[in-house]
Order: sequence, then structure tokens, then C-alpha cells
Amino acid sequence: RSSYSCCYFVLPCCFFDFHGKYSRRQSKKTQYREYLDFVAQVGFVCGFHVEEDCLRIPSTKRVSFVGKSRTYAAAERALIDQQITQFINSRRTCAVATCDRGVGFNHEDHCAALCKEAGSEPPEDETETPGTVWMPGFQPREKVEQIRNCASLPRDFVDEVVLNVANLLLNAAPQKSCSDKQGGNMNAWNQGESLSLREVAEHLNKETLKRLKSEYGGLQTLLKNNHQVFEVLNGRVHICDWRKEKPPSKTKPEVKRRLSAQAFKTRLCWFFIHHPDGCSLPSEACPYAHGTEELR
Repeated sequence: RSSYSCCYFVLPCCFFDFHGKYSRRQSKKTQYREYLDFVAQVGFVCGFHVEEDCLRIPSTKRVSFVGKSRTYAAAERALIDQQITQFINSRRTCAVATCDRGVGFNHEDHCAALCKEAGSEPPEDETETPGTVWMPGFQPREKVEQIRNCASLPRDFVDEVVLNVANLLLNAAPQKSCSDKQGGNMNAWNQGESLSLREVAEHLNKETLKRLKSEYGGLQTLLKNNHQVFEVLNGRVHICDWRKEKPPSKTKPEVKRRLSAQAFKTRLCWFFIHHPDGCSLPSEACPYAHGTEELR
């Protein structure tokens, strides 16, 4: 849109529309193919002969588009510019309808109807004049993106949730003792029960759940982040039994072995501190410190 003589090259990657994330409308296509078709459509609406090419790069998203020539004469530029304006406005109308989750109707059908209506004339307040912005109401994202993978939650809050969930698993059923021979002796260690994520969430208070819902992945992400204590498999939460962990490979390169040795016992063992039976491993075999005196 910058000038009649411009050309363009674009390598579509992330699924974004003019005013936010791209909203799917065709279930028969893959999300990537549907988005490629949308990007090509933008080129056609802007009056380009759009050519598609596949780059020789090591990426799953390597389909590109090139616009080298126009489909209209330079004298028709004002008409095409009006067409572009209407197209942008129609996309914005659809974006608003899609985001309105409180409305009880089929968003896809409503979006299609709005796009047809927008093809005639843009609303009066959205008609653009020279010197105005192309997309009024556009809100760019913040310069500093919020970290919402539970990593920035306060440590005391995370510790409290971990302790509550662990106690829930340990007390979910009558204690099951699993035996393991260690140095010829039989050691009983309570591994607790496994519960679904839904069952775990039902036992947490509303304030905790509300706080976790504001994070990406919520409760599941927090539990997976604490992989020393929990294992989440197929939607069920288990307490880790470090006796079942595979021993480190002896074929590991010397540099990697040295790095892993340097990272040994840099954190306290959660089981040594909190589990009623202590840690399932002896101090020399546990990768975590059994007491502050073992910390490196």
C-alpha cells in the first residue's frame, strides 16, 4: 500500500491477523494452509499477482509469497485503496465478533455475514481520510511481554501448592508401601496415589485456582515445573519415585559428565525435608542435597 511501484516478499510464520491472532474458519484445511491462503488473499486484495514459492531452509514453515507486479493500472490506485480499506475494516469486524465469547451464537456464521456486509461501504466512523491511521483502534502489545508459565509466581505460593498437592496424593488412600532392596535391607516408602488433574483442582481453594488460571497451562504447568516432586502423565498426577529413574549413561561425553557433576546437589531434596518417609534414595545416590551441609 506504500506505493504503486513497490514489490514484496513475505514468509508467513505466526498466525496473526491485522488486529490480533488469526481466527480459523475452515476445519477442512490445516491451520498453516488456511493461514497461507489468507496471506495470499491479502496480496490479491492489494492488487498483486501473488506467486507462491517454497524456500530451501530447515524449517517446517517455509512457504513464501512474492508480489512483483500489479493486476491494475496506476490510474486505478485510488479505487484499489478503497477496496483495501474495506477489506481491513471487514477483518476488524470479524475479530471483534470472534473475541466476544459472551454472545450465544455461532461465531463463524456471524463472521461470514459481517464480512459480506463490510464489502459494501465502511461505516462512517471508520472511513479513512488522508493523514489518518490505516487501522483505528489498533492496540500494539506491551514492549515487555509478561512471563505467564508459572515461573514468575512467588516462591512461597508455589511451595504451598506443591506441599498441598503432595499431601493430597499421600493421603488419598490407605498408605501403600512399595519395597525396594537397598544394601540387602527392605525399605518401605510411601509413593501415595495418583489423581487426575481435575480431582487435584477440586481440592484446592478458589483463590489458588484463580491465580493459576491467569497462567498459561495453570495447575498442570506448575506441577510439571516441579518435576523433582511430581510426574504428570496422561492427565494424572503421580509423586516421583527416584528409585525408578534411569541411571546416567556411561557413554555420555566427558564434557557432559563433568557439567552434570558440577550441577550435582545444588538444591535441597524436597522429599528429605517434607516426605513422611524421607527420601527414597540414600544421600550418595540422590541428586539433591540431604541437608544444607551437602549443598554445593
